Amino acid sequence: MRVSTLRSIIDNAITHEDKTHRLQRHLRGIISELPNHLCLQENNELESLEHFARQYISHVPEFLLALKQAAQVSGIESHVFPFLKVAEEYFISPPLLPHKHLGLMALMDESYLAHRLFEEVNDRYISAVGIPLIPWDMTLANVVAHQLVGENLANELDELVHQTVNKMMSSEHEYDSERFRKYVEAEKGNLTTIWQDWPCLSKSSGIEWAI
Repeated sequence: MRVSTLRSIIDNAITHEDKTHRLQRHLRGIISELPNHLCLQENNELESLEHFARQYISHVPEFLLALKQAAQVSGIESHVFPFLKVAEEYFISPPLLPHKHLGLMALMDESYLAHRLFEEVNDRYISAVGIPLIPWDMTLANVVAHQLVGENLANELDELVHQTVNKMMSSEHEYDSERFRKYVEAEKGNLTTIWQDWPCLSKSSGIEWAI
């Protein structure tokens, strides 16, 4: 995986954002449009959203490495690695996006594609074997990102993710190796040593479900 390339792309986008504040202006403009089921830190909404967006983007290459390690531990590299490659390509050779989306604005879209792909792979993993590959809920972070990307574009990206997963994942899951069966029996999805240092992206930014 070309993780160093992804990190370089993100660093360049951060430099662009620090000069232009394009993403910050976008976030300021949509705060009032966020749905009621999302709760942001009172009197600190813009800072919460900006912190979330930067973390959501910056976590992609590190998440790729963690998923690679998790797949290796559980013995399903041949099944997971192709999806990691697609997520990587979303960054390096992204699909056509709105021309006004530059710097971190563009990477927000591409990060949403990657994180949604991770979520779909995890959901289908759970469906196949009854345990998660990623042992925490990604839903809230992706719901927040969906709002930041924008309803229409996010829906288009969701459809692209569904098409990608359906095309790559056959009806016969590649979870039938003896090594994987032994892993499930012995570990029951115990990947905490890999994921224990990962924060909840939304809660660490002061964003939670409204009660």
